[in-house]
Amino acid sequence: MLTIGKRAIAFITFLLLIVACTTASPTTVPNVETVSTPVAPTLEQPTAILMPTQAPTTVPIPIDTKAPSPTPLPLGGSGEIVFGSNRDGDFPNIYLLTTSDGNVTRLTLGDSNTFPGPFSPNGSQLLFTGFGLTNSFVGLMNADGTDPVDLSGRPTVDEGFPTWSPDGQQIAFTSRLDGNNEIYIMNADGTNIKRITNNHSDDFAPAWSPDGSQIAFVSDRDNLTGVNNLYLMNVDGSGIVRLTNGNEIDYGPAWSPDGKQIAFRADIDGNGDIFSIHADGSGRVNLTNDPASDWAPAWSPDGSSIAFQTNRDGNWEIYVMHSDGSAPTNLTLNPAEDQMPYWKPVLISTN
Repeated sequence: MLTIGKRAIAFITFLLLIVACTTASPTTVPNVETVSTPVAPTLEQPTAILMPTQAPTTVPIPIDTKAPSPTPLPLGGSGEIVFGSNRDGDFPNIYLLTTSDGNVTRLTLGDSNTFPGPFSPNGSQLLFTGFGLTNSFVGLMNADGTDPVDLSGRPTVDEGFPTWSPDGQQIAFTSRLDGNNEIYIMNADGTNIKRITNNHSDDFAPAWSPDGSQIAFVSDRDNLTGVNNLYLMNVDGSGIVRLTNGNEIDYGPAWSPDGKQIAFRADIDGNGDIFSIHADGSGRVNLTNDPASDWAPAWSPDGSSIAFQTNRDGNWEIYVMHSDGSAPTNLTLNPAEDQMPYWKPVLISTN
């Protein structure tokens, strides 16, 4: 099974260790939905008005000096966040939150653990980690939750932590195919699997850089088992650089949209905080600095905000904060366990 650290909290532990009851995985790859272009309404010619034969009494026309309210921009440039929650049952499923009105839509209806991964770069599909009878697997579905596919197709191997290449053509993920946690790359349809790390320790949780040239990941390769630090490598597995040091436990690297920073979770004193660091390992900043546990950072598409999960209210909730750590705000406000947020990309029209 995937082993990711002795001190990991519950959601990371059962993400790739606990196997749920049942699963259902269609074999067809989901189709990308076509987005239709709305048709502009037609303006009707107003009915002619007959002029009166006598001039009416002049009535002053009130002048509205108040400027119209601007239309609020979507939070973080997108306004939609996918996350995992057990709010409708014992097993975590995947939900979509619209931040403008707080509306939550359930995307999966499984009776086993299902955890969200990131949206495809064009927003049409969604990666996830699912659980079968004996293993975890990398899954893919349409952004609305339809047509789930088991991309792994290896019922005796645990796999998870998927991430997209910036062009949407490849997926990096963690697998125990060769006995321990290593990082692999495959095509977006699950073919052409290639191993890119090779170490007796555990390498996992890859995050592809926005320019497609590097992958951040965590590993205990230079530490005691389960004491993970943050690393960076080229996409072929070469040029590995260690970005963090010390007796801390790092998880969940996430690149800023401009590729200059990496947000991650670090457990230094028993409670995890969200940190940011420059891609060269400098400029480390504690963004949350809270006595609660903070996990799973996710940058907004415009880079202005970071979503994350925290138990500062007594249970796991999805929060959002400015990219400098200020103004943390609870988005989910639910007694269930809400975890692992990912922002939906902003789709830019080419017309």
